[in-house]
Amino acid sequence: MSTARPPALRVGDRIRFDDLTQTVVGLSGTLVRLADENGHTSVVQLAHLLSAEGFAHLGGHSRSARSLAPGLDRFSDEVMQEALWWEQHVLEVLTGVRADAPAGARPRPHFDPATTTLTQREQAKAAELAAEGRRKVSTRTLKRKRLRYQTQGLAGLIDGRHDRLQPVTGRTEPRVVEALRQAIEEATGASTRTASYFYWRVGQMLAGQEGVVMPSRATFYRLFERMSHGRHTTGSARTRRSLANRPDGPFNEISADRPGELMEIDSTPFDVLVVFDDGVVGRVELIGMVDLATRTVTAAVLRPTTKAVDAALLLARTVTPEPMRPGWSQALSMARSVLPHQRLLELDQRLAHAAARPVIVPETIVCDQGKAFMSATFRTACRMLGISLQPAHPKTPTDKPHIERTLHSVSTLFAQFVSGYVGRSAEHRGVEDEPLWSMRELQELLDEWIVAKWQNRPHEGLRDAAMPGAAVSPNEKYAALVETAGWVPVALSAENYIELLPAVRVLL
Repeated sequence: MSTARPPALRVGDRIRFDDLTQTVVGLSGTLVRLADENGHTSVVQLAHLLSAEGFAHLGGHSRSARSLAPGLDRFSDEVMQEALWWEQHVLEVLTGVRADAPAGARPRPHFDPATTTLTQREQAKAAELAAEGRRKVSTRTLKRKRLRYQTQGLAGLIDGRHDRLQPVTGRTEPRVVEALRQAIEEATGASTRTASYFYWRVGQMLAGQEGVVMPSRATFYRLFERMSHGRHTTGSARTRRSLANRPDGPFNEISADRPGELMEIDSTPFDVLVVFDDGVVGRVELIGMVDLATRTVTAAVLRPTTKAVDAALLLARTVTPEPMRPGWSQALSMARSVLPHQRLLELDQRLAHAAARPVIVPETIVCDQGKAFMSATFRTACRMLGISLQPAHPKTPTDKPHIERTLHSVSTLFAQFVSGYVGRSAEHRGVEDEPLWSMRELQELLDEWIVAKWQNRPHEGLRDAAMPGAAVSPNEKYAALVETAGWVPVALSAENYIELLPAVRVLL
């Protein structure tokens, strides 16, 4: 076995260094990461390694290199055994001995690098395999495998037909793939059609192009299924358009470190029928605001339709303590909660009879392009309270994903348990004749549920880096953050409430 210094080191090469047999498991510039037989790793400079006394290149890939080679765990045991079998023979062609040969083993006469050329050893190995009858291998095939092994290591001996990372388009004509991709893009804003339409559409797009042969329908349908996976091309048009509006990928995850630093506001139809004051039965809209740092629902208001004054009202409720209501259990009071009630009470006496919902003053509010949030009334209210208003991009719900998910959670955790629930669409609606709540009664139930359930429910988005296995509730997160971020009470006066109302010009 050769011990000469190699012209280059590769991942998987076995070397002798510091009187240990080690494996090269990583290369970065002039740094070499080594692993010994026990799995202990170290990093050394390449120049120091090559000049070290006792250094020897043992040539070949050890079993530890196989276990550390990235990406090979996706292959089955049968495929890996085939690659390992080839490795033994390729190593004998390269070094004269197999990787599992005992220390001090001498090369066989036909594979001794001192007396034979590389081509002669490849010919001898091909003849040997043919004589054994186990493999019909030509010298050309053996040379190709040897070259791939020298550049890619064990991964180069994997049969490409078993590679699960092959393109989803397979061997389909590239022009057919490109035409199908264009047809799928065209369908984003169009009405939903079946796969047979896309077969016709691709054929139409490729008509007249010389040398293009359309695949069979079965092959095309398999290709269409792979390329349209997750895009709802033949499914819901609304979902398809919503997915198309998502950004390609965020540069970073938006985070907030203190209560009120970033909040989101939105409205959505509420999936419960109510009885209005005039006796008419209908659905209402839910307007909500959520704090990103604590996931606290600072306010939620039910209204027949969302107007500018309703958004301003939501803002006022956000900076005002939630009062305890007649009939509520004392367990819902702030004094009985995990919130630091006594310390906050010294700053704001309004919290003496408050429910266990934090009072959070917004610094920045993210909203969509709805008329209620873009109105002069809401903008004036934010400006009066020193709040920065940040409109989201048009038709981009991913700019405010937390409030989108929170409002959906209200439907799954609260609305479906309320009498009069109708589901999110007509196809989910039943025909049950249930007693209905009035809008005011439903508002009372929602306020109580937020204090009792939502604020004390562990939230998957609230995890401490020191204890990633345990999720905390919005109230617990607020209690932790308020210790470092502080709390700024804002008591609105009567004049402030008047400022939140819409201005109307009256001619005298």
